[in-house]
Amino acid sequence: MKKSESSSANSKIAPPRDIIGRTFEFAVSIIQLCGKMDEHPGIGRVMMSQILRAGTSVPANFEEAQAAQSKADFVSKMSIALKEARETHLRLRLLATAKIFPDKQLQPLIQEADEIRRVIGAIIVSSKRGENV
Repeated sequence: MKKSESSSANSKIAPPRDIIGRTFEFAVSIIQLCGKMDEHPGIGRVMMSQILRAGTSVPANFEEAQAAQSKADFVSKMSIALKEARETHLRLRLLATAKIFPDKQLQPLIQEADEIRRVIGAIIVSSKRGENV
């Protein structure tokens, strides 16, 4: 195992190498986070439903894009996945900044949301240029 792979395997979120797997694993982590948030009353529960919808929408739209009927359809579905990833990233940062949930649990998710949105953005740009993605 390479050094970079072993350090990923030891982290809380060990994202698979492919983006489809990463978005799926990210959504699983969001579901787990929301399960913990649901145990506590207050603003976290309101935020929980918004984060849950946006975070699980990312892989759903990514999967939809895989069955796109055209390049424009692919870009459209990927753009929706990007919007949902951006929303999830924002809401996780809000939770962390407002100290609604322990920063230690949120930071790996915030980092992964940021990386996912960057990858999806790059896929969209490459697709619009006509490059293979």
